[in-house]
Amino acid sequence: MSSKLKKDISELLRAEVITPQIASDISTYYQSKKPGATSTNTLLVIFGILGSLLVGLGVILILAHNWDAFSRPVKTLFSFVPLIIGQLFAALALFRKKTVVWREASATFLFFAIGASISLISQVYNVPGSMQDFLLAWILLGTPLIYLLRSHAAAILFLLFSTIYACNVGYFNDASPWYYIALLAVIGPFYFQQIKTNATNAMTALYHGLVPLSILIVMGGFITSGFTGFVLYVTLFGLFYNIGKLSFLNHLSDRKNGYVLLGSLGTIITLLFTTFSWVWDDFDSMRGQDQDVILAVSLAIMTITAIVYSHFRQNSKDYSWMRYAFVLFGIIFFLAPVASEGPKILTNLLVLALGIDIVRKGAQAEKFSLLNYGMLIITSLIACRFFDMDISFVLRGLLFVLMGVGFFIANYLMYRKQQKLIPNDHE
Repeated sequence: MSSKLKKDISELLRAEVITPQIASDISTYYQSKKPGATSTNTLLVIFGILGSLLVGLGVILILAHNWDAFSRPVKTLFSFVPLIIGQLFAALALFRKKTVVWREASATFLFFAIGASISLISQVYNVPGSMQDFLLAWILLGTPLIYLLRSHAAAILFLLFSTIYACNVGYFNDASPWYYIALLAVIGPFYFQQIKTNATNAMTALYHGLVPLSILIVMGGFITSGFTGFVLYVTLFGLFYNIGKLSFLNHLSDRKNGYVLLGSLGTIITLLFTTFSWVWDDFDSMRGQDQDVILAVSLAIMTITAIVYSHFRQNSKDYSWMRYAFVLFGIIFFLAPVASEGPKILTNLLVLALGIDIVRKGAQAEKFSLLNYGMLIITSLIACRFFDMDISFVLRGLLFVLMGVGFFIANYLMYRKQQKLIPNDHE
């Protein structure tokens, strides 16, 4: 318990505001909370994981130094040594009910031991295979660690290597990483269990950022043509944003809700790209493939389902433009073949509307972050127009000055509004 709290309790006792029994109860309550325990435990987990990684790397380097001097049977034996050690530690964690630190460190060591054993055996017996096959086998063999040891480290490593595998397939081998969808389904039950039982936990918030980020990185591996990529990404960001507005995520702050954060930022950045003329000028030479169309329709159906569920099952009253930006951009996309300047103008208006809507919401909710975010969107849109408009540097400078003044005025008015709502102690 902090010295300040002890001083406050003593002061309340002297003033006879609380009884000695109440003071004792308050002290007992704050002692039981132990605010440093959580941070200490987290540090132990982190250092346990790092320690297991260093030990694993050290064992591999020692073996590698004398590798050529060993016979094939000895090499085979040593190939399984990291795996056996890791399994022993994992068994102790599982059956002896060890601490969280032990479980996480064991899961991390065993996960990398699996990959080391596969690669060593492949090298000893010259087993042919591609990088993607190696990664997929490694990931699948490491999957039980997530559920048996209930390990967050194993889950994060699973997600990381699934992303690497999908990028290897989609970006470097000219194929679509369809197995990645199955891998997401494998980790899905563990993720949903965390949402159900540890909704406000920092680790669960980390998953809310890592899962959509992984999907975003892999998305490019599915896209077969250029221009339809804009539609796919805007629709994907729309799906992220609307998932983040569902009841089990909407109570989180923006910094803990990775779906809303990525969905909003991604939508704005992608739309800003489409406000340039060169995007629409090359429209005819970048036709979409059947796979892109199927993906776009699938994403749109999932997004619309999330919106309908939110409005009718959860009685949501959030009608922000951001939730429907993917629909409006889809309409603009289909207008492109019949209108020359129309799509560019409409996209600029859409970005402007999104910025104004966010400024309005920030002013209503009295949130400086939303207010400045909306103004930053409008400022970015104006800055983008400097690159394809023939105006003098003096006029550009004046516009930037006006935008800066606008930031100051908006924030000052918000501050004054909040000050008026604070009761005056002298009244």
